[in-house]
Amino acid sequence: MANEEKSRRDFMGMALGACAAVGGVGALYAAKRSWDPLPSVKAAGFTTIDLAGAKENQLTVEKWRGKPIFVLKKTADMPQDDRDVIIGSDRFHVSIGLCTHLGCIPAYRKDKQDFLCACHGGLFDISGKESFGPPPSPLEIPPFRIDGTKLVLGEAGPEYKKMLEAGITV
Repeated sequence: MANEEKSRRDFMGMALGACAAVGGVGALYAAKRSWDPLPSVKAAGFTTIDLAGAKENQLTVEKWRGKPIFVLKKTADMPQDDRDVIIGSDRFHVSIGLCTHLGCIPAYRKDKQDFLCACHGGLFDISGKESFGPPPSPLEIPPFRIDGTKLVLGEAGPEYKKMLEAGITV
């Protein structure tokens, strides 16, 4: 009888321990899920731009993570630069459209083929390099990956990583 009582007590202890362990795992899983970003937030991290229909010397402004993204298909007579994003035989200027001085949005001047920040007169060339005024650095290039004729912003592909290693972007 004493032996049977001991085995029953052992079983109850193990059953209670198993229930507590399952409850603990469930609580940890729920806590982890509450810390993960929502699917809508994850989706906002990536923007896909199809460049198949891009027109030369025409600025397209997209939105990525609340920031304007400048995409400009360069013409053959525009100077080539290491900052160019090459898709097939086409070259593109891709940058975050915020002046690196105080965050104003520079205007693209099609006739002069440059970007002018009206806030303090900052001037950027066709490749986004600062050429006059107070901007301390070139227009930033967002992380990107090339997928055929599409540009996926928010994901660092091999082309972006090469630019990063070469010090072309930050």
